[in-house]
Amino acid sequence: MFHHAFKHYMDVAYPADELMPLSCKGRYRGSEPSRGDIDDVLGNFSLTLIDSLDTLVVLGELDLFEQSVRLMLSDLKFDNDVVVSVFETNIRVVGGLLGGHLMADHLKRKHHRMPWYNGELLDMAQDVADRLLPAFNTTTGMPYPRVNLKYGVNTKESRTGQEKDTCTACAGTMILEFSALSRLTGKHIYEQKATTAMDYLWESRHRTSDLVGTVINIQNGDWVRKESGVGAGIDSYYEYLMKAYIMLGDDIYLDRFNTHYKAVMKYVNNGPLMLDVHMHRPQTNSRNFMDSLLAFWPGLQVLKGDLKSAIEIHEMLYQVMLRHNFIPEAFTSDFRVHWGQHPLRPEFLESTYFLYKATGDPYYLEVGKKVMENLNKIARVKCGFAAIKDVTTGDHEDQMDSFVFAETFKYLYLLFSNKEDMMVDVDDYIFTTEAHLLPLFLSLHGPQPNEHDSMNDSDDEDDDVHEFANTCPSASHLFKGVTSYAHDVRTPLKNMVEKLCPMPLTTRPARLKASDFIAGNREQMEKLNHMGIKLITMNDGRVQLVHIGSEALSPDDSHDGMLFMQEMIELSKYQSKEVPLEPKVVQLISPPMYGDIILKAGPAQFGMRLKEHFGVGWLVEGKLQMSEPADGCTALTNAGEMLKGKIVIVERGSCMFIDKARRVQQAGGIGAIVFDNNSDSSSASSANQYFSMSGDGKDDVTIPMVFLFRDEARTLRNAWTLDSDLVVFVGENPKKTGLLFVCCVFCLFVCRCLSLFVCLL
Repeated sequence: MFHHAFKHYMDVAYPADELMPLSCKGRYRGSEPSRGDIDDVLGNFSLTLIDSLDTLVVLGELDLFEQSVRLMLSDLKFDNDVVVSVFETNIRVVGGLLGGHLMADHLKRKHHRMPWYNGELLDMAQDVADRLLPAFNTTTGMPYPRVNLKYGVNTKESRTGQEKDTCTACAGTMILEFSALSRLTGKHIYEQKATTAMDYLWESRHRTSDLVGTVINIQNGDWVRKESGVGAGIDSYYEYLMKAYIMLGDDIYLDRFNTHYKAVMKYVNNGPLMLDVHMHRPQTNSRNFMDSLLAFWPGLQVLKGDLKSAIEIHEMLYQVMLRHNFIPEAFTSDFRVHWGQHPLRPEFLESTYFLYKATGDPYYLEVGKKVMENLNKIARVKCGFAAIKDVTTGDHEDQMDSFVFAETFKYLYLLFSNKEDMMVDVDDYIFTTEAHLLPLFLSLHGPQPNEHDSMNDSDDEDDDVHEFANTCPSASHLFKGVTSYAHDVRTPLKNMVEKLCPMPLTTRPARLKASDFIAGNREQMEKLNHMGIKLITMNDGRVQLVHIGSEALSPDDSHDGMLFMQEMIELSKYQSKEVPLEPKVVQLISPPMYGDIILKAGPAQFGMRLKEHFGVGWLVEGKLQMSEPADGCTALTNAGEMLKGKIVIVERGSCMFIDKARRVQQAGGIGAIVFDNNSDSSSASSANQYFSMSGDGKDDVTIPMVFLFRDEARTLRNAWTLDSDLVVFVGENPKKTGLLFVCCVFCLFVCRCLSLFVCLL
């Protein structure tokens, strides 16, 4: 598997950062349309090759490893004018270079290979770390989330350094790589910076619950998002507390981990489920779904020694995988798909490997075999292994992240390998969160344990937190003569996922419904074609659907097409009964606009009508906030204080307009603005003058929603970029502003006061 993918990377993608397995070409910054934050990992520095180095040695590909190192030394540079993620660059690039250096040094000393190697990869790791150091120039010592590799932060050329917030994992996942770099080079600044960030996160925990939130302000230390769990946004902070103790031998990290662990198992753990809570109200769940990144937790529990819970949570995850072929990016508490993507993540295999090491139970070899079969059957493509766009359909993304080489293949190989066949004894190393190998002997070098700032680490901790804190019991030691320990723990959980989320009787994909149809959606257009339905564009811009049953793929598909057309007719009848709606407006009323900029907006056939009343249009006024995710088609992850009382912006596509409105309303928004993502669209176009967003016949949406075409949306976005506190008005008519409006309000106020005075008399 590794050879199949790595060969294609070297043949068609090197020196690009990532392999595009469907296009059979490489991806680097600027080579393809931006994917937003996902591209923050791309630095035009051959990311996949760096991330794969120590995997090559683990797999015994020594000639390929030596060839890769020589290529890097001749081709690689980091003086690039590119803004990258500090977190991702540390774990993938600094960690990858350190792992590669340690493997090269091991081969030189123990196996008499690569006699020409003189620590060049360590020098490169230091070069990259030096380029990350400016990010730590904050009042708290926690790093900015992004840095320019050439210009640092806060300079005109850097295009970064204005961010206020970072995730907990982003700030708390530096200690292993930076401490290893310090202890290998003798330069303590890296470990000092990482230690300061870890210390500040510890001090910022909620002192009653001992939990941390997801997003924190890097300048004042305020929690921006207070959801707490073990998945995305927090995961590797907990991981690095435990592993920092193992690698550095500093008891303070173990004390902190044990305190957090007790809190997590008290508030977040619900049997085998791990559901986020509010850090300040830990008895209350903050969401009803789990993300796939929590799959690392059972492996961390093995290191902790909590085997029973590790077996239970892993078994739940395995059943979710069996149900959907892969663990979806997020799944609900009743095990249904919440976010359907699966980028071939390694966390579940990581936990499988550690559980097999701890128990020796061959059951976990069967788990690994099933993962491998699904990868080969569903994800394998011509030039590698493609990320899964939707686990319910098996559709692919043209994406193969570097962590597939660094972690997924590595843990899969280690699960089935024999120790005597390995070129390196992995038991002498700790795995970073990117599965890079750092040696345990580093605890014998560098600062002595407990040389932290004067932090009150244990004043308010219970004594029982430290019970057996420095032990890691194994099943073979605790249950001598008992070979079925893991099996006995798993048995009560048998079929738990199937009971709550049964497999459908048919394997045919769900039929496309008219209420879900979005014109222009490529996947849906393909489904229409399968059903024998053609979409014809008329001269006036309208579209017409024509069903030709004989052109469907099968009789069942033809029947589905007939049902779709019947639903579309009924939906059209409902929409035709709607009273014609007049265009709405979005008016920018913050200074210096003062209402002078008025953008024509499309109306909605649902929600607050914003219609005329006594000569004045009903209006909604407020500040703007972007939804997360941007399309608003799943539960909004920034619901609560971030959206409460705000007019929320969502992007067009992926789901019905009314579904977006419902989620904004549920998240506390007072209104919504839909941004068109079709290029060069405008309200001035004749084809768009009669546009309105349709509903579904239900009247549960009470907030207003309007639609801005691309030109108008661009104007609003530009103004919002200049003023993050921009206030807008959404209504039917422009709001009167300026001196006349102020005078009218003042007169109205005086009149009301006089009336009140007369009443009192």
